[in-house]
Amino acid sequence: MDNDKGTVLARVHDAYLYEADIESLVPPNASPRDSITLVKNFTDNWVKTQLMVHQAKKNLTIQQLDFDEQLENYKNSLIIYYYETELIRQMLDTITSDEEIEQYYIDHLDDFELKENIAKVLYVILDKESEIEEKFIEFFALPDSLKLDSLEVLGSQYSRSYFLDTTYWFRFDELTKVIPIETYNQELFLKGSRFIQLSDEYYVYLVNFVDFKIKDDTSPLDFKRADIRNIIINRRKMQLIKKVRQDIYKNAIQFKDFEVYYND
Repeated sequence: MDNDKGTVLARVHDAYLYEADIESLVPPNASPRDSITLVKNFTDNWVKTQLMVHQAKKNLTIQQLDFDEQLENYKNSLIIYYYETELIRQMLDTITSDEEIEQYYIDHLDDFELKENIAKVLYVILDKESEIEEKFIEFFALPDSLKLDSLEVLGSQYSRSYFLDTTYWFRFDELTKVIPIETYNQELFLKGSRFIQLSDEYYVYLVNFVDFKIKDDTSPLDFKRADIRNIIINRRKMQLIKKVRQDIYKNAIQFKDFEVYYND
């Protein structure tokens, strides 16, 4: 027991928990009630942990309790991890060109099989009592060169919500969270839908299907662009770390920083 550490909060056999041990646990702005709860929970957990440690020590052999080698390996792994992380932060080129992404996509088409149905859509959601529904339907029928601007102007004024990004691919299940589409066969629904009009108790939904891809088709590049970028950057990380390790080893050989004492 260490009298210099102040008030004792708990004891388990020869282990003591002092008030000084948990000074940083309680935030300065915590209420007295919250402070008591935090201290109590921490103390209870500390007691249970110490009891388990004591019981384990009684039942494990000296060899089983020797963690020096494991701790040294763990420490070395952490040192290497943080060093390599800092190298990556300082040296990794994270810029990926469109050409690089497109070439990777072409070279690995077999890896990009769709696992779900996806679609590009434009949609507008109106209050059910809205009196401008027919005007929106007229705009949906306009040529593409006029459609988006017209819907943008009208949507910003009169819709509850609208989406006009023709580059974005919705997962079908994602789309049904916004638009109350009910179907037992997504593939048939997509193949047969160009424009749909739905309603529920509160809203009217106008949806124009711009494009779609069926499960097991090849994923479109735009749908996988972010994933491919991550793959390319992760490859660069691995190549960078491999090169750094090789350079360190070559330099060590050159300057005779190590010797190996064994016979073949």
